[in-house]
Amino acid sequence: MYTHSSSSSLRFLVLVLISSLIYLAQPTLADPYARTPNAKPPSQVAAKVFPPQTYSCNDPTTNCFQRNIVCPQECPMLKPASARDKACFIDCNSVSCEAICKNRVPDCTGIGSACYDPRFVGGDGVMFYFHGKTNQTFSLVSDAKFQVNARFIGRRPQGRNRDNTWIQALGFMFGTQTFTLAAKKVAQWDDLVDQLVFTYNNEPLTIEEGHLSTWVASDGQLTVERTSTRNRVLVKLPGITEFYVNVVPVTKEDDRIHNYQIPSDDCFAHLEVQFKFLDLSESVEGVLGQTYRPDFINPVKRGVAMPVMGGEDKFKTSSLLSADCRRCIFSSENSDEETNSLVLDPTMTVYCTSRTSNGYGVVCRR
Repeated sequence: MYTHSSSSSLRFLVLVLISSLIYLAQPTLADPYARTPNAKPPSQVAAKVFPPQTYSCNDPTTNCFQRNIVCPQECPMLKPASARDKACFIDCNSVSCEAICKNRVPDCTGIGSACYDPRFVGGDGVMFYFHGKTNQTFSLVSDAKFQVNARFIGRRPQGRNRDNTWIQALGFMFGTQTFTLAAKKVAQWDDLVDQLVFTYNNEPLTIEEGHLSTWVASDGQLTVERTSTRNRVLVKLPGITEFYVNVVPVTKEDDRIHNYQIPSDDCFAHLEVQFKFLDLSESVEGVLGQTYRPDFINPVKRGVAMPVMGGEDKFKTSSLLSADCRRCIFSSENSDEETNSLVLDPTMTVYCTSRTSNGYGVVCRR
């Protein structure tokens, strides 16, 4: 016969058992990624705090060989979950062997950039304009292993003696492969619509919208990663080049300042791009490529409002994926041949400003 005390103990045990079963039935909050195989990894989850990432420099030819570089707290992730956040950039050839924070977008004042109408900053740190011509293509870089062409769009405003032009598309040839990316023709700009189109080996290429959405070629020779939900990408050709691209319109404010006389049926969506070259030969050519040669003497006039680089006749190609300009040196048959590579200086920094130019454009200096 149970006593009152033993009955109380039994009820207590039953309550404990029921509470335990209820607890076990609840989803765990400790590690949601372990129980949800389709969930994004921690580095891609917005509003979460994770320890700063670390990168090991394993290339013995770099300045920071055998060093572990830790991302700063201000930008702890190499690929932040939000496109608005600054990313951690690590260069194993940097003098200080320290990471820096910056946005994953083209720096239009940095070396290797091509933006606006179009304005370039060459490998020698000199800023210049190359106008080209409307609806024609020109070689930006022509080297033994790859070629980059650009198709220009534009118009000639009433009373002007030249076209205003912008880069509308880029075409790449490397080995026997080809890749293009282009801005669509748009009447009215809408940030909520993706205006980039791609092809790979002359076939349409679809890259799913979404920040960090990535496409990789089956042979691993090309990677395209969105650095925003739409209209921004990072393209990588391993061991050769990597570059950031934005597609943007000519805004009403740009039109007002420069008097482009933009019509109502076309906002001239165009590309802003910045290249980082990992391997160039001593013979590299092209509007931009030639400026990386150590023997190149830049002919543009310094200190003027618009220093212009000529050479349309030397760099004009018959199409976006042709290497038939007068100065082009790329050939798919010879792309595997050994060449003398340039020693690229990744530590060189260029500063561009309009504050000291007395109203005459932009001044760049090392």
